[in-house]
Amino acid sequence: MTTETDSGASAVMAHLPKGKRERTKLANREAILAAARDVFARLGYGATTVRDIIRATDLASGTFYNYFKSKEEVFEAIQDESAVRVRPRLRAERIRAKSVEEFIAGSFRTFFDYVATDRGTFAVMRRNADTVRVRMDTPEIIAGFDELKSDIVRAMDEGLLPRADADFLMASMVGVAFECAERMLKREPVDPAAAADFATALFLGGIRALPKPTHS
Repeated sequence: MTTETDSGASAVMAHLPKGKRERTKLANREAILAAARDVFARLGYGATTVRDIIRATDLASGTFYNYFKSKEEVFEAIQDESAVRVRPRLRAERIRAKSVEEFIAGSFRTFFDYVATDRGTFAVMRRNADTVRVRMDTPEIIAGFDELKSDIVRAMDEGLLPRADADFLMASMVGVAFECAERMLKREPVDPAAAADFATALFLGGIRALPKPTHS
C-alpha cells in the first residue's frame, strides 16, 4: 500500500532526475559546440571530421549523435546561436534610429562590437571559403537578413532612408559588415569603432547617390 508520504517522495524523486538530465543534456551540447568552435577554427571546416570534434570533448562517441547527425549540423548550430545573440541588438538599434546616420552607424557599430567580443565564433565562420554556403543557409542567419531588409523598407517608408533597391542595400550592408569585420580582427589592437566609422562613412557617402528602384 502506497502512503501519501511515499507518493510525495516519489514525485520529488521523479522531478529531480529530470532536472539533472536536462542540465546534463545542456552541458553535453555546449561541450560539443565549444569543442567544435575550437576544432573548426584550427583545422577549417573542410578538414574537420566528427571524430576530431568528439576527441576534443570528454564525451563518448555515441553521445555526439544524440545531439547532432553530422559536422554540418554542429556548424549550423554554432552560426544560429551566434545570430540569435546579435539579432535583437541589431534590431533594437535600427528601430530606435531617427535618421539615416543613426540607422547605418548603429547597425555597423553593434555588429562590429559583437564580433570583437565573439571572435572565436566569427573565426569559425570565416575560416574557409567552403563554409560560406553552410553559413548563409542557416535559419537564424537568413531570418537576420530578412529582418534587416524589412527594417530597410520600413526606414524608407518613414523617410529615414532614401528610396533604393532594398534587396541590394541589405546585401551590400551584410557584405561590408562581414568583410570589414574579418579585416578588423587581423589588426592589433582590434578597433570596432574604427571599423564602424569607416563602414558608416562609406555608406553615408554613397547612399544618397543610389538609383531609385525600377521595380515594384
